[in-house]
Amino acid sequence: MKKGRKGFLWLLAALMVIGAVPSAAFAQYDLSKNTYIDVKKTPSGKTGENVTINMVFTNNSGNDLNNVAVRFDRDLAEQEYQATEDADEETKYSGAVFPFEITSSTFDNKKLGTVKSGTSKSISLNARVRRDVAEGYYLVPLEVVTDALKKDDGAHASYEKVNIWITKSSSTTESGKDEGTIQFELGENQNTPSGIYPNTMNFNMNVRNSSNITAFDVDIRMGLSQDSTKFPFDINDGNYTRHYDRIGGGETVEVPYSMNIRKDVYSGYYPITYIIEYRDSTDGDVQKAEETFYVKVQNKDKEEETGDFNANDRTKARLIVDGFQTNPETVYAGEEFEMILHMKNASENVAASNILFNLESEKVTDSAVFTMDAGSSSIVVNSLPAGQTTDIKLKLRAGAWVDQRTYAITINEKYDSPEFKNAEEKVTVNIPVKQVSRLNTGTIEIMPDTISVGSETNVMFPINNTGKVLLYNVMVAFVGDTIQQTNSYVGNIKPGESGNVDTMITGTAPTMDDGKIKVMITYEDENGVVSDPIEKEITLTVTEQEDLDPGMDGSGDFPAVTEPEGSSQYGKIVIPAVIAVLVIGTIGTVFLLKRRKKKKEAEADALEPDALESEALEPEVLEPEVLDPDEEKDNEI
Repeated sequence: MKKGRKGFLWLLAALMVIGAVPSAAFAQYDLSKNTYIDVKKTPSGKTGENVTINMVFTNNSGNDLNNVAVRFDRDLAEQEYQATEDADEETKYSGAVFPFEITSSTFDNKKLGTVKSGTSKSISLNARVRRDVAEGYYLVPLEVVTDALKKDDGAHASYEKVNIWITKSSSTTESGKDEGTIQFELGENQNTPSGIYPNTMNFNMNVRNSSNITAFDVDIRMGLSQDSTKFPFDINDGNYTRHYDRIGGGETVEVPYSMNIRKDVYSGYYPITYIIEYRDSTDGDVQKAEETFYVKVQNKDKEEETGDFNANDRTKARLIVDGFQTNPETVYAGEEFEMILHMKNASENVAASNILFNLESEKVTDSAVFTMDAGSSSIVVNSLPAGQTTDIKLKLRAGAWVDQRTYAITINEKYDSPEFKNAEEKVTVNIPVKQVSRLNTGTIEIMPDTISVGSETNVMFPINNTGKVLLYNVMVAFVGDTIQQTNSYVGNIKPGESGNVDTMITGTAPTMDDGKIKVMITYEDENGVVSDPIEKEITLTVTEQEDLDPGMDGSGDFPAVTEPEGSSQYGKIVIPAVIAVLVIGTIGTVFLLKRRKKKKEAEADALEPDALESEALEPEVLEPEVLDPDEEKDNEI
C-alpha cells in the first residue's frame, strides 16, 4: 500500500512539473506567437482615395525568417467583400467589411526579405478605399508569409489585423462630381482586326480601365448602323452589348465578337463607335463614355480609286516626334532600357487614324544596334486628333559590341487621314550609346619591400585598358600612414593598350600594422569627369632609422672610411691600400717587441753568480747598448 502511494506521489509531482513548463516547449513552433505587426499611428483614409498603411514587423521567434512578405488576407477579404455586395444597408455599413477596392494587384506580396531574430523592419501597404463604405473604423485583415519568392506565393506564417479610420471624401458625397474620372482605352497592344468577304470575322477588342478606380456594372455597347459606308457588318444578333460586373483600375479585358462582312461593303478601315456605361461604386449613378475602335475589311474597291492617284491632290496629317526620353537616361552598350516617344499630330485640323508605327534600328556590319528582347517593334494607335500627342513605350537593348557614339532609330509611319489613305512617312531619333570603361593592373613589383625611415623604394606595374573607350589623364596615388603620399601621372591609355607606372616611394614612419599601402587609380572620361578611384594594395615594411657612432661604420672594428664626394675610380684603390699598410705595420710592431723581450731574458740567464753579487754590491754603470746589425734593422722598421 505504501509502495502504491509513493508511486502516486511521484506521478503527481511529474504532472506538476509538466504543467509548469510552457506548452510551447512541447508543441510545434508557432510563428504567430513570436511575430507581430504594429502601427505607430492609426492610419486614416477617405472614400475613393488611395491610403497608405505604415507598419513595423517584429521577429521575436528566436530564428531568422527568410523571404518574409506581408499582404492583405485574400480569403477573408474576398469573403467580406462578396458578403456586403448583396447585404442590406445596416450590415453593409457596419464596419466589418474589407474597405478597399479589389484589383489585380490588391493582394500582391509586400516583400521584407530576411528578418533576423530580435529585429524589426518597416513596411507599407497601399490601396484605394471603396466609395460605398460609411465613415468609421474598419479592421483590415493581414497575412504574414515566409519563403515568398513571387508576388503571390509563400508559406502561411500568421494572421494580423490593423485598424483604419475612414471618412467620406467631399468629392464623392454628391453624385456626379467625379464624372469622367474613369477612362477606357480600346485596342491597346493589338493589331487592327481585319477580315475578307465572305468569311466571318472573329476578333477580340482590348478594353483597359486606364484609371486607378474600379468600374462596376460595366456595359460595352457596339454602335450599329444600317449604312454600309459607316458599319461594315451584317446585323444578325439582337444585342451586341457585353456586360462585366467589375473592371479594376489598370485592368484589361478582351471583348469577343464574331461578325459577318456585308456583301456591298468597300475595302478600307471602318471606325466602330462604342458606348461604355459604368458605375464608379456599387450604388453609384450610371456614367457613360464614348470610344472608337477601327477594323479593316477587304472586299471591293471604290470606283474612283481605280484611276491615277496623285498624293499632292489630297490632305494628310503630319505626325512628328515631339520629344523622347530613355530610362535610364544614359544608355550603356549591352544593357536594356525603355524608350518613350512622344508622337504628335502637328496638323492644325487633319486627324490621323489607324496609325501603324514600325521602328527600325541603324545597323553596323549588317547587325541591328538596338534589339527587343520580347514583343514587336510595331505599334498601332487607333486615332490621333489634330494637335494631340500620344506616348509610345518600348523595351530595347543596345548591342554590347557597338562603339561609343550616337545611333539612329527610324520610325516608319503608315496611317489614314479623311482624304488620304495609307499615307507613309518616316522620322528619325538619335540615341547616344556609352561603353563602360574597364581597366586592370599587371603584377605590382616593389623593390625593396623593406626600407628604413627616410629611404626610398621603387614601385613598377602596368595599367591595361580592357574596355572600348579611351581613358584620359590616368593618375595613380600611393597613400599610407608610413609613407609620403606620392602621385604618378600615367597619361592617356587607348583601348587595348597599357600604361606603365614607375615611381619612388619614401618611408616617413615605422610600420605599426600589416604594412598595407593603398594604390588609388583614377581617370577622366571625354567630358573631363573624374572616375571613382580603383583601389589596389601593396605591402611595404618601414623600419626605424639606425643611429651610427661617429667615425664608425657600425661594426665596431675599424673606423668607417667615407669616400669623398666626386671621388674617382682611383679612390677605390687608394683606400684599401691605406688599410693594408696600417694592418701590416701593427703586426710588425708586435713581432719586434716580442723578439727584444726574449733576448733580454736569455742574457739574464747567462750571467754568473759572482757577477750577480758584484753587480748587486756595486752601482750599475750603464753603457751604451751596441745592437746587432740585424736588431738595428728591426728597430728601423
